[in-house]
Amino acid sequence: MTDFVRTDDAHFDALSDWDYEPRYHQWKDLRVHYIDEGPSDAPVMLLLHGMPTWAYLYRTMIPGLVDAGYRCIAPDHLGFGRSDKPTDPNWYSIARHTEVLTSLICGLDLSDITVLCQDWGGPIGLAQAAMMPERFSRLVILNTWLHHPEFEYDESFLRWIDAWQPGGRYAHPRPSIGLVPLLAGRMVRSRDVVPAIKAGVEPDLEGDAALRYAGFSAPFRGLPDEGFNGARWFPLSIPVGDYDSGNGAGQALHYRVLLDWNKAAHFVWGVEDDGFTEEWGRTWARQMNAPIDMLPDAGHFLQFTHGPQIVEHILRRAQS
Repeated sequence: MTDFVRTDDAHFDALSDWDYEPRYHQWKDLRVHYIDEGPSDAPVMLLLHGMPTWAYLYRTMIPGLVDAGYRCIAPDHLGFGRSDKPTDPNWYSIARHTEVLTSLICGLDLSDITVLCQDWGGPIGLAQAAMMPERFSRLVILNTWLHHPEFEYDESFLRWIDAWQPGGRYAHPRPSIGLVPLLAGRMVRSRDVVPAIKAGVEPDLEGDAALRYAGFSAPFRGLPDEGFNGARWFPLSIPVGDYDSGNGAGQALHYRVLLDWNKAAHFVWGVEDDGFTEEWGRTWARQMNAPIDMLPDAGHFLQFTHGPQIVEHILRRAQS
């Protein structure tokens, strides 16, 4: 049996801007949470999050996509959101996350899928299109990557990995990682919240920042320190640091396969992302012969800061 912890539902029920019915997929002895909104026979929009977020990242996009006629499926990776959180850090690997998502797609028998992926949702989600292309009709790629020998990891990647290594700025018991999207979205200043992230204490926030922090921190409230291991593991599995756990060989294969993708593809890119740069986004889009829409004032968590604009780009490209 897998040792895991589970976040109390009360921490999600209290959110004022997230009222979707939770649904669950059983993978072995673990429970995977997802939301399923929109007509059951509609084309599917598969919305995939990365680190350290959950399906809540798409809260401002789901209404517009459902109104446009899509069925939105937004799962939480194991270790995140309302999904179970294995406590053994050695449990986690990108290949395993990929297997779990495959199980959900096949269990729900999804087809006519548009996958929308960002951060670690890219390697995990794009693997599905590479392995089961018959189920997918479109790729919408936000700030992410697929590891391959030519990809250049810049200093921001290395700093991010180091931050989670022993002695790093986030390598502390029960860190307040719900602050990370707010920090990247420039809703808070580093000097104001990094001490709170390190100490794992509640930050002093007001207004919209407090509301968003409640959403992003909800999955980790009340958990013991080992409940944070899924979030800790994602940055440490970037293949430049841990090639095997990051499924580096698999990512490189999926990257090569998708260069020959002959269906629709579309990129939307936050220009102010230090790690996934504008140059990389344009290069990848050009390699796949796909259009790209740039958001000049968006950073890494562009679904969080620019959700409705992304929906507009998706719908406009889908009609072209």
